[in-house]
Amino acid sequence: MLRKLLMALALCCAMPALATAQTLQSILQTHSEEVAKPGRRTVGVLLDDLVASELPQAVPFLEAWRDREIVLREDDGLFFRQRDGDLFDLDTGEVVGASDGVALAEARPNGGVRRAIGDVLVQFQLSDPDITKRQAAVDAIARSMDASQLAPLAASVAGEPDPTLRATKERLIGLLQASFAPTADARIQAIADLGSDLSVDTRAVLSKILATEPGVAVTLPEGANIAAILTPGVDLGTDEAYAQLVKASLAPPVTSAADVRRALEANIVDGTVGGLPVATMDTQEARAAAYQVLAEAGTVPPLVTPDDQAAALNAHVFYLSYSEPDVAITDAARASLDAIETKVALSQAADLGLDALSLASIYFLAAIGLAITFGVMGVINMAHGEFIMMGAYTGYVVQLFVPDYTVSIIIALPLAFAVTFGAGVAMERLVIRHLYHRPLETLLATFGISIALQQLAKNIFGTQARPLTSPSWLDGALVFNDVIAISYIRIAIFVLALIFLALIVYVLRRTRLGLEVRAVTQNPGMASSMGINPDRINMMTFGLGSGIAGIAGVAIGLFAQVTSEMGQAYIVQSFMTVVVGGVGSVFGTLAGAGLIGGLQKGIEWLNPSNTLAAQTYMILFIILFIQFRPKGIVALKGRSSAD
Repeated sequence: MLRKLLMALALCCAMPALATAQTLQSILQTHSEEVAKPGRRTVGVLLDDLVASELPQAVPFLEAWRDREIVLREDDGLFFRQRDGDLFDLDTGEVVGASDGVALAEARPNGGVRRAIGDVLVQFQLSDPDITKRQAAVDAIARSMDASQLAPLAASVAGEPDPTLRATKERLIGLLQASFAPTADARIQAIADLGSDLSVDTRAVLSKILATEPGVAVTLPEGANIAAILTPGVDLGTDEAYAQLVKASLAPPVTSAADVRRALEANIVDGTVGGLPVATMDTQEARAAAYQVLAEAGTVPPLVTPDDQAAALNAHVFYLSYSEPDVAITDAARASLDAIETKVALSQAADLGLDALSLASIYFLAAIGLAITFGVMGVINMAHGEFIMMGAYTGYVVQLFVPDYTVSIIIALPLAFAVTFGAGVAMERLVIRHLYHRPLETLLATFGISIALQQLAKNIFGTQARPLTSPSWLDGALVFNDVIAISYIRIAIFVLALIFLALIVYVLRRTRLGLEVRAVTQNPGMASSMGINPDRINMMTFGLGSGIAGIAGVAIGLFAQVTSEMGQAYIVQSFMTVVVGGVGSVFGTLAGAGLIGGLQKGIEWLNPSNTLAAQTYMILFIILFIQFRPKGIVALKGRSSAD
């Protein structure tokens, strides 16, 4: 007897806990109609209960419901997940039996319900242990931007362990508060905080706040947040303005000539229209007169004349009104958007400047060797681009044997210099030195060597582009903001150009070789009389210029395709850089590279859809520049005495 009493007492104590225990199935049974036949207007209560329950099995259920895998077993009214012919318990996830032979009804949510389910899933995923799901939830909120997402997003920030994702959430909260904060002051503060954010989505949010819609009235409506007053014929076309009047039922529609003709045809009586013979309806004036008779009789709508249209336009005011009714909010949004657009314009100018500087450094590397050889010997070397190509292929071959890309680039730079230096010396000894003071024959000979070197590269490496892979630490870009960014490879090339500028200036000004090169450059005859061997200097100078071209090829190959024709893409720009900068001047070449790089990027910015036209304009500008300054930006003194 005592044992039975204790068991009854234990059962009574357990009853409240059992009563309060909540399962997913019990929630679904409470809203069985909404689950079986969901509707966009009625499903909200069920979704709110699922969110409040905080049951972990709610997420798999919502995913299955969204994917139309939830079924109702008709004999007992319980819900299950159906997959691969089996029924799964929604609370435990275990298989409870096969679906064959069981009377089942599918719960098929429509598109609106599925979108609502997706919104709720986002709330669950914001605090999911898997960072990929949290990131996906944040991305989903960024795409939809709804007021209901603000509270769950703000609640998830405190527990976010990833600092990058936390910053993304906080930024997204600011965007949501700008549009959906509960008070005007909170929205204004959030909008003001966006004034330093240059991202596209921030500008989209502010633009949405400043969205306008056209309106027309006899007088400006009271309480409207007016964005602008429009003048017909100036801010909008007169036909468009009158169409707004007609749409607003403030003026009768214009009767076209075809409408007049149809109206007259419909009102012919005994060969007359409005008392006028049909035979006289052969002019526009006659048809208008007949139509006016019918209009006065009330048979057809009145004819709207141009004077009537002008009077109607003058009698009404046309305006744009903000969709946002609060003036303080739109003023704050306009101030923030104006500040952002100013910063974006400045950032675009800075980004364009960085692009121009990067391009200039590439042109400087490609042209500096040509500037030395052309300046000392006056040789137009059409094969200079092929030395760039040889340097790039040297880097490719080194990477075949040295898999470490950092080490391979360190090896490739001096090796490319050695290979192209030797090739340049061989070319000068075998061909160039026999053609001094014969510029046309030199040009033709080097052009033939250029073609031969290209064909040799095709025979060795094939016609397909070969990869010259940059080290991993050069991947990505240095990002200053959403507008200004420059790749690390471009920065490395710029640094390399500065290093070479310093080395070349040191060699030319601090070494005996440099002194002899400058002497031969300024006056070969006088240099020869002072014991300098011009023939040796020409050989060394040509080899030096060719070697520098090889190093430029390694640098260019890191971001451009390495092919047998890659040098041809830089030979024209190299010659223009040398000629514009000043033949034989290192700093002139630097100035020429800066001018051409900036000019090309500027023209491409003005005409981005036509790069061929941009290059044509650039060449025309350079031709005009040379007409006014034929010796270039930095002309060597004393060169004419040698000529």
